[in-house]
Amino acid sequence: MTKHRITLKDIAEKLGITVTTVSKALRDYPDISEDTKKKVLALANKLNYQPDSQAVALRGKGSKTIGLIIPEIVHYFFSNVIKGIMDYTEANGYRLLITLSSNSLELEKKQVNLLFGTKVDGVLMSLANETKSIKHLEILSEYEIPLVMFDKVSDQFQCNKVTIDDVNGGYVATTHLLRRGCKRIAHIRGPKNPLNSKGRFEGYKKALDEYGVKFDPTLVKECTDVTYEEGYQFGKELMQIPNKPDGIFTVTDQVGVGALNAIKDIGMKVPNEVKIVGFSDSQIAQVSQPALSTIHQPGYEIGETAARLLIEDIELRKKDPYHIFGSKQIILDTHLFRRGSS
Repeated sequence: MTKHRITLKDIAEKLGITVTTVSKALRDYPDISEDTKKKVLALANKLNYQPDSQAVALRGKGSKTIGLIIPEIVHYFFSNVIKGIMDYTEANGYRLLITLSSNSLELEKKQVNLLFGTKVDGVLMSLANETKSIKHLEILSEYEIPLVMFDKVSDQFQCNKVTIDDVNGGYVATTHLLRRGCKRIAHIRGPKNPLNSKGRFEGYKKALDEYGVKFDPTLVKECTDVTYEEGYQFGKELMQIPNKPDGIFTVTDQVGVGALNAIKDIGMKVPNEVKIVGFSDSQIAQVSQPALSTIHQPGYEIGETAARLLIEDIELRKKDPYHIFGSKQIILDTHLFRRGSS
């Protein structure tokens, strides 16, 4: 009978902790308690745990390939992110393998396993809307494959992250509508799970509170797929309530243009009767009639920065096998573009 090779997962299950914690304890990460480190080391010695020498050798050689997992490709924001990533990876001698989760947790899991099997040097990813648990990412920690998250990230996983200040973006958008004289501002938000959707919603409520406007939950509509069609439907619904909103802040530009066109189709005027602000600064915001006011989201810079952080980790690990992968969050600046819709 072939003897089972002890893995990080075996140690984690016996101690009731995560694979990430075991991996970090064995490499003496400062954020792991001394007690946990002692327990991990003791059990590793008892079970005669040995690192996978083949995996270590492969990491040392490297494939010069980076894997990318994104929720969708057709979105203008993500196309800019991909451009930023590709420009940086190609300039530094790396190839890019692009995969798509379609905002599905199950497909995201398959793509993580695909990239792992392809032996990429590192992974860039923006989480799917469905993703709550990040247990499927532990395989990256177990085999010390660096990960950088961007846009839709998780606070449950320690790695480098690149985002914007979504709370401030939502705050700036809503404040703009308040300063333009809006008294009842609706928000068409994204799903409850993604942190960027939560942040924009928090910013909306923060602005209302600071201006002394009572939060009205009937003015909040929640998207499932964050599409133009949802914006159109919710725009119509909001205009049918007795005390209609005179301002709308939407989670994305696609949703915003959907709402704008719905309001126009029922015979109301934008911005005279209803003012609208979107989020992302995509092409659809520039060509809508009237053009959509929006919060600029620097997709190219997000992609370029994420790629830089990942390649830095990969190259430093090649020079120093004890290099600890980064765990910082870089927050890029954003601003409001004022256009005809507000």
